[in-house]
Amino acid sequence: MPGALSHLRVLDLSRILAGPWAGQMLADLGADVIKVERPGVGDDTRGWGPPWLKDEQGAETSVAAYYLCANRNKRSITIDITRPEGQALVRKLAAESDVVLENFKAGGLKQYGLDYDSLKAVNPRLVYCSITGFGQDGPYAPRAGYDFLIQGLGGLMSLTGRPDGEEGGGPMKVGVALTDILTGLYATNAVLAALAWREKSGEGQYIDLALLDVQIACLANQAMNYLATGQNPKRLGNAHPNIVPYQDFPTADGYMILAIGNDGQFARFCEAAGQPALAADPRFATNRARVENRAVLIPLLKKLTVERNTADWIAMLEALAVPCGPINTLADVFADPQVVARGMKVTMPHPAAGSVPQVANPMKLSATPVDYRLPPPMLGEHTEAILAGTLGLDAETIAGLRASGVV
Repeated sequence: MPGALSHLRVLDLSRILAGPWAGQMLADLGADVIKVERPGVGDDTRGWGPPWLKDEQGAETSVAAYYLCANRNKRSITIDITRPEGQALVRKLAAESDVVLENFKAGGLKQYGLDYDSLKAVNPRLVYCSITGFGQDGPYAPRAGYDFLIQGLGGLMSLTGRPDGEEGGGPMKVGVALTDILTGLYATNAVLAALAWREKSGEGQYIDLALLDVQIACLANQAMNYLATGQNPKRLGNAHPNIVPYQDFPTADGYMILAIGNDGQFARFCEAAGQPALAADPRFATNRARVENRAVLIPLLKKLTVERNTADWIAMLEALAVPCGPINTLADVFADPQVVARGMKVTMPHPAAGSVPQVANPMKLSATPVDYRLPPPMLGEHTEAILAGTLGLDAETIAGLRASGVV
């Protein structure tokens, strides 16, 4: 069954994570995504190991696990875009494409004649998405952008981590490059919106997407808490600024999460914990009161939660419809029966390792389901097929390009 975007071709000039994540999303939905990489080097993340993918005998390959997370369902072609011949090849590919993704510094591709205006001249219907750290204008536009820097500059780290004064207190980044991932998702949405507009107007357009803008947009309720009050939100560790109790709690054998969202759930928890009077106490009877009296309530609850182990708490509270759960390792995650049932791990054939595990795409479409067609490609794996099949170059021309180092 063809994918929802199987009629589209995407030219992916991006590398590392934000752009490739968007490219993989479009590829999973069926688009033909051509990944353009530097000859001999490729995407930076190809070298970001260990860990490395292991073959069927357990020996390490040269394929970094990091690279594997964002490049499924793509074809790889190597082109030296610093050479006029390479630039000409990219322009020919752009003429045959619907979308271009790139994450060079602002204005970085203009010197090669591969910026939006140059490619629009050969393909007016082109949707061209530029992903940068800070956007195409403003005082920071020339700067390079990295997820870690943006998490700090964009306010996320001021909200993440334990409060100052507590053991381990201080700002903390999120454990994955979340700003890059979110930017990739925003890029996908923007591209699909531009393609929908093209269906009506016949015109392509330019998309200017900045990591910093995305990070600020995703501050969500915390941004509104600040804008509504003028007060900087404080770091609360795993606690919630607007809901109590909504955090991790110690148990007899580890930790669990309580995510109590209303007064009825709190009353049922107190009953189960053998302290129904807590729910009737005016200091704790409503969420507003619990937030105001957080410092009093949380130590009382921690004395209760350590009386049972995690599994017993979860079994008891789930039966009472009180939101709770464990804090899983990734081994626990991929062994979880719900995760297994949802098929969140898939395995694909791989030319270097025999097979490669992949985290499944979470979108479940009934008529045009995600298809796992191609494993993350080896560097330049599809160069000749693309040059011959997409651009129609003959064998002699391709051989000449290889001999001169253009591809």
